Amino acid sequence: MARGTAYIIGAGSFCTLGFKPGPNDIIIAADGGFDRLNRAGIRPHLLIGDMDSIRTVPPGIARLRFPARKDDTDMALAIKAARRMGYARFKLYGALGGRLDHTLANLQLLADLAQTDCQARVIDQDVIIYAVHDGTLTLPPLEPGRTISVFSWTNQAKGATLKGLAYSLFNATLANTKPLGVSNAARGKPIKISVKSGTLMVMLANRSYE
Repeated sequence: MARGTAYIIGAGSFCTLGFKPGPNDIIIAADGGFDRLNRAGIRPHLLIGDMDSIRTVPPGIARLRFPARKDDTDMALAIKAARRMGYARFKLYGALGGRLDHTLANLQLLADLAQTDCQARVIDQDVIIYAVHDGTLTLPPLEPGRTISVFSWTNQAKGATLKGLAYSLFNATLANTKPLGVSNAARGKPIKISVKSGTLMVMLANRSYE
């Protein structure tokens, strides 16, 4: 298994928050994500996709080209490639904004990574998103008032417990049709979000909405 982190960049909104790849990491551009990286002066190790969103296909960069008619999105293809290389930690950029259907598709990919024992997060200028499956997410103390929303991604998330937030839960059942966990808030204490059975989507705003 690869020891580093796979940085996957899609064609959505891009920021460099937490973008600090090391020698054991890999940067993969998912099609139009190359243009996002190019504007930021970042060169990927690998370019994957059908190349329908790239203004100029660059020379000298390893690439895997796929037909436009395919079952997987470019982001999904990039994740699959990284997993074949042995990566189990992921940071997904350019996964939000733009088309709503692609945003939802990328959240599905995030949930799938969690459900297959990978560590992953979506990073955007306004929000960081984690998926928690049959386990626990621990966060350090955050500034009081910082917004954290917790949703059930599966039909039900059983045994959900939220600690260190303004509104706590203990061994609760959340449903994907009831937004009970929206707009919670940090209290300046360590945060622990866990679920015994199911998948939670945890959205951490990068600012307070107060």
